[in-house]
Amino acid sequence: MHIADGVISVPVIAATSVVAVAGLGLGLRALKPERIPAVAVLSATFFVASLIHITLGPSSVHLILNGLIGVLLGWAAFPAMFVGLLLQSVLFGFGGVTVLGVNLFNIAVPGLVCGLAVRPFIAARGPSGAAVAGAVAGGAAVGLTAILVAICLGLSGREFIPAAKLTVLAHLPVMAIEAAVTAAAVLLIKRVRPDMLGPVPAVLAPHPVS
Repeated sequence: MHIADGVISVPVIAATSVVAVAGLGLGLRALKPERIPAVAVLSATFFVASLIHITLGPSSVHLILNGLIGVLLGWAAFPAMFVGLLLQSVLFGFGGVTVLGVNLFNIAVPGLVCGLAVRPFIAARGPSGAAVAGAVAGGAAVGLTAILVAICLGLSGREFIPAAKLTVLAHLPVMAIEAAVTAAAVLLIKRVRPDMLGPVPAVLAPHPVS
């Protein structure tokens, strides 16, 4: 899912980077001090999980966990994933600096959308129902990420269309794995720390004035 430098066209980089920067700004606004430890832990989890790559033709697959992070963090998923992607690019050469906005867009947007979509169902249901909703978020987020990566590749040149198709196909089994992992994580959290699955903090709420 990490697109490398020199692959994506400038217009695609510019458009996706604008959305990524906006999401990062909203995510930082939603990041309350008491949530920083959770964001740090999930950012580290995302960083480590995404480092384990399995090569498949011209592409590679790995865990993303963006659905789980979207469920737990909401808008704060943007800064959490940004730190992970930045460190992966600088330390290990996964992805690239010029395409950091593209990769953040492709991973964080699906995680946020799927997380916000299922969060009310998770909050309103028992552990089993919450696990099912978590599975939907985990699998769908990976599927949407694969589709967005394919679109970015396709818009950057017809020569990337075969790789775009392979990217989507290669991540079908990853969707099933991520669904299972997210379901298990949500089930555990629902049982031991249900407060972590409460209402998502509003990003546009006014800050208190002292």
